[in-house]
Amino acid sequence: MSNFAFPPPASPTVPVEGGPEGSGVVFPVRRILCVGRNYAAHRREMGGDERDPPFFFAKPADAIVALTKPGEVPYPVATHDLHHEIELVAALKSGGANIAVEAAMDCVFGYAVGVDLTRRDLQAAAKAKGQPWDAAKGFDASAPISAIRPAGQARPDGAIRLSVNGQLRQTGQVANMIWTIPEIIAEASKLWTLAAGDLIFTGTPEGVAALGRGDRVEGEVEGVGQLAFTVV
Repeated sequence: MSNFAFPPPASPTVPVEGGPEGSGVVFPVRRILCVGRNYAAHRREMGGDERDPPFFFAKPADAIVALTKPGEVPYPVATHDLHHEIELVAALKSGGANIAVEAAMDCVFGYAVGVDLTRRDLQAAAKAKGQPWDAAKGFDASAPISAIRPAGQARPDGAIRLSVNGQLRQTGQVANMIWTIPEIIAEASKLWTLAAGDLIFTGTPEGVAALGRGDRVEGEVEGVGQLAFTVV
């Protein structure tokens, strides 16, 4: 018997690839950290220098929309300018504080394809007033994600791309990230004590643009996976 005032909500989860058929292995999500402007062309697109120190923002764990097959993502309230940002996601199996770059890869459980959805108009208004980005980045269903491919089965160093209604909008190479995965993990661990269940969205290439209801989004990171959804 517990002392909860009401039953606690279930932990958000993401399916894991490669388990036995029907095993239903899932990755429990503890929290979501995101890296801003980690590709040079996107950094210039949004305004910034070539290699500023990485900066982070967060989404709540329940922003996850796990997609093992084509699905639907709702167009959020309170915006008229919803943008897509395709990203490689690192899923952690362990963590700690002040992790050395050389030890950071030992923390990685696997990788996934994610889309950081952004209420760009709210973000612009927050930037103009020096306010936090929470409402622009951390809203419901703002983190569509593919199944997680275990690290030993993934090669997260190829092309990353996103198309809308069959038209290519974003394309780049994961190898062209300004800050590498181990560097990102090490930098994040200076700000938080990382732990198993953390997801890190590692940044997006150039070409971010608006989405509307009815748009079909398809994203891929070579060697990691794909996802597809329709905005409804």
